Amino acid sequence: MSMPIEHINYTITEIDGVMWAKIDGNYPISIQGLTSNVLPMVYPMPPNSTNIHLYLNGAELLWDNVTAVYPEMTHKTAIGTWWEISGLLENLSDSFVLGIHYEHPLEQINGSYIFLYDLNIADYLSTEHPTSTAYFTIHFESNVSDVHVFTAPVNSQPSQWQPKEFAETTEGATKVVTVEVHSRYGEALPGDLVVIFRADAVGGLQDELPAWAIPLVIDMALLALLIYVKRRTLASVFSSKNTN
Repeated sequence: MSMPIEHINYTITEIDGVMWAKIDGNYPISIQGLTSNVLPMVYPMPPNSTNIHLYLNGAELLWDNVTAVYPEMTHKTAIGTWWEISGLLENLSDSFVLGIHYEHPLEQINGSYIFLYDLNIADYLSTEHPTSTAYFTIHFESNVSDVHVFTAPVNSQPSQWQPKEFAETTEGATKVVTVEVHSRYGEALPGDLVVIFRADAVGGLQDELPAWAIPLVIDMALLALLIYVKRRTLASVFSSKNTN
């Protein structure tokens, strides 16, 4: 099974005071020596995803919430655990195009917004098909700033994320960010894609920290406390010397 390229288009927009991501993925897949024209599949979904559509060669397919039936079937990412959908791909040929659309609200952390794309590519790499490139195009329809892009290896902490270069252009009032993620068989995979940004004049979003961010915030708080204690200790020493 191979997927040398994939195209993922994001639209980031505000709906009723809430920042949303709308995702359209296009995945040309080839299977050499196909022994059956029926193939089951699962796909991870961010929390609160909605308006989900699955396509095979342009024809819409049915899907099920497999996590609702089998709660153990979840998918761990660098920013939390996701639920999964399942579908059945039928009447397959050696090559086909899988498409998917879904939408989900973005998490907000200390004034910034974050989203992750699960780049689960390992099963599509082999010695016969050693490379794959994911092309991301992100349209920001709201006024955003301070955009940062990272790759997040599997089971990594935020401190282990790697900054990723990206291109930024404008289309009228829309900011467009494009990113390429290259994966190669036999090498450490870059991991998932994480995008963090700030948006102006967006209301109605809670500023509650998700569980994955709590250890990072605790580390920062302990560091600040340590600096404060050191400063107090130094101040006491200097005060004592001046008194003597």
